[in-house]
Formats: sequence, C-alpha cells, structure tokens
Amino acid sequence: MANIVVVGAQWGDEGKGKVIDILAKDFDYIARYQGGNNAGHTVVIGSEKFILHLIPSGILHERKICVIGNGVVIDPKALTEEINKLESKNIKVKGRLFVSENAHIIFPYHRVIDELKELKKGKSKIGTTKKGIGPCHADKVSRSGIRIIDFLNDKIFYEKLKANIEEKNKILKILYDFEGFSFNKIYEDYLNLRVGIKDFICDTALLLNKAIEKRKRILFEGAQGTMLDVDYGTYPFVTSSNATAGGVSTGTGIGPTRLDKILGVVKAYTTRVGEGPFPTEFSRDMMQKIRVRGDEFGATTGRPRRCGWFDASLVKHAIMVNGISEIVVTKLDVLDELKRIKICVGYRYKNKLYEQFTSDTEIFTNCEPVYEEVDGWVEDTTGVTSFRKLPRNAKEYLKKIQKILKTKIVLISVGSKRKQTIIVE
Repeated sequence: MANIVVVGAQWGDEGKGKVIDILAKDFDYIARYQGGNNAGHTVVIGSEKFILHLIPSGILHERKICVIGNGVVIDPKALTEEINKLESKNIKVKGRLFVSENAHIIFPYHRVIDELKELKKGKSKIGTTKKGIGPCHADKVSRSGIRIIDFLNDKIFYEKLKANIEEKNKILKILYDFEGFSFNKIYEDYLNLRVGIKDFICDTALLLNKAIEKRKRILFEGAQGTMLDVDYGTYPFVTSSNATAGGVSTGTGIGPTRLDKILGVVKAYTTRVGEGPFPTEFSRDMMQKIRVRGDEFGATTGRPRRCGWFDASLVKHAIMVNGISEIVVTKLDVLDELKRIKICVGYRYKNKLYEQFTSDTEIFTNCEPVYEEVDGWVEDTTGVTSFRKLPRNAKEYLKKIQKILKTKIVLISVGSKRKQTIIVE
C-alpha cells in the first residue's frame, strides 16, 4: 500500500505517535492533516521521551520528509519552540519539514477568547485545552482568519491583523469586560516569530501530489480521535476539526482516491480527556489504578485522563465513518493485573438496546453500558515479542475484540518503547 492514514478510533490519546514512529521507516513523507498544538504525540526512543505537538512523529527518523498540512491551525511560537527543541537534540528539521502556506494562524486573542468562553460556561464547559484552537477555526470558517500566506505579506498581514484586533477587542470588552490587546505589540511579536518559520513554508498540497506522482509513499497522521471529530464525535464535547480520515483530503489537498488504507488505533481499554459523556467510565478506585499504571495524563496539558472499559460499540462507529480496514491495539500491558475484563457491546436506555453509538446526547449521557466479560491473564506481557507467546487469555481477549469489530488486528503494543510492539502475522 502506498498511502496510509493513521486515525484514532476512540477519544484520542490512543498511542498514534508510537504507531506513526514505527511505520515511518517504510514511508517517504509523513503528513499531519488536522488539529493544532492541543495534540500531544509521545514517542519513546531508548531512554528518551519525545512529545510532539505540531511536527509529525516521523521527524525522529533520518531523511524522512514531514509536512504540516493546511488543516492544522498553527501557533508560530509553539512551532518555533518545537523546532528549536528538536534541533537542540541534534534532530535535523530544516530541509525536512514543510508547512502549508494555507494553514491558519493562532493569535493571543484566540487563546484568551478560548479561556474566557470556557470560564463563562461554568458547569457546561467543554474541557478545551485553552490553546485557541476553536476560536481560530471559528475565524477560518467566518472568513476573517489569517493564513500563513497572508502572514508573509507585510501589507495584507498588517491590514488583516488590525481589523481582527479591533473586532476582537470590542467583543472582549462587551462580553467579558476584558481590556483587549495592543495591535503594535502583537504585530511586532509576530514579525519576529515569522523569521523563525518562513523558510519552512510552501504549497504543501503541490509538494505532496508531486511526491505521489513520483511514486513516493505518504503516511498521513491525524490528531485527537474519531469521537472528538466535529461532525462524528460526541458533539459539543469535541475538537473543532475533522479528526476522521475524511479530514485528510481537506487538510492536505490529497484526493480521496489516492488514499490506499485507513489504519485505526485503539487502546485495549478506553480513555478521554475533558468533559462529555463516557458510558464505560471506571469507578474511582479502578480509575486511579489504571490511570497510574497506564500513565494516563495528557501529553499537552498534564490533565489526568478519564479511563474506562473497552467500548466496542464506539469503535464500530469509528470503523464505519473512517473506512478503517485494520486495527492497532495499544497498551495491552496495562490490563496485565486484572482478573476479569469487560467489553462494552451496546447501550441500554429506557429498556431499548442500542448496539452502536448514538449522536443523541440525552441517550448517550444517561445510557447503561451492556458488557460481555472475559477472564484476565494476570501475567506480564511487556517483554512479549510475538502474538503466539502472549498469555492464552490475552490472545482470547484480542480475538474477541477482533470478532466483535469484524476488523483485523495487525499490531499490538505492550509498552511505550519501539521494541515493545508485536506484529500479528
């Protein structure tokens, strides 16, 4: 297969960073198609941990070309810091990273609006990272956003930024009694930031399409997960972009007919960060046990993740809307100490059984999960290198998931390191 998409099939944090890192050696280009620096992809190489927010995980492989597509919203300060951090660790970025000229830029007023809106919602808050992602996307679709190509043009950047700050200052004063921002300060600060990123900018849609014409292989990397997709997730507790595979075409300029395979990534259990319904969420004691064992704390915010049993009905929804043909299961080792394990196969609400995810917030918030239980294996799997050598009950658990999902499991992760990966024959 030439061009593969790696997509999260739960609420994000499934371990896509490690999967991309493992697959990247067999590809020429690794392209990120949506999200922003609200994402965090963690890769462990030897004793060193890398947390990437904007730059594709493939940058950790020599000679691989990495692309940040137009579907990503970019904070120039965050991007500059990430570039500098990688360069300080002797990882060459210049000449290997290309950023779309059509990507939209996050400004300080986006971050402040994000935070103030969340505070005003009180108990109805979404659980945003307060990185300015949502307000930047709002400007994009209302056609008042500032793209990187605008940022590079002195006259256009000056005019657009001035108009935006005038508008945002009025909104901030009226709605939040916030004094607003100085145009001159933001303008000067961003001109300085422009110096650090301008050499990375190009028409990435043209770059990627030309690569395909030359029969180069492209690995497409999403952020977040299907259940945070703005159209197909648990709306309104979602991100502001299309985290599903459909976001690849709009976020990179690659037509859907040029995508060969969609690979879905799931944890052996389920997690989510922030607010919103979560039918299979653990009890408090179980939550703490799995959270500590699985190091379930956000790579971007450090927030503790909510944890629960594997929700097969939710993943079936992800398989359907993405067109997923194969599955990767991560963090199987986190379940090593459990004697009994549950799998959610549906939801019950007012005596009606729902076998698949429903977008009805009332039902999904108040439903009771329907479980099937299996025996745990109570053995250490972190050193296992083949499916055959996994404990019998671990194999049975995976086979059961595969049968319910009707989708083949091709890769299993039993730890954070590269070598702690099992390729299923």
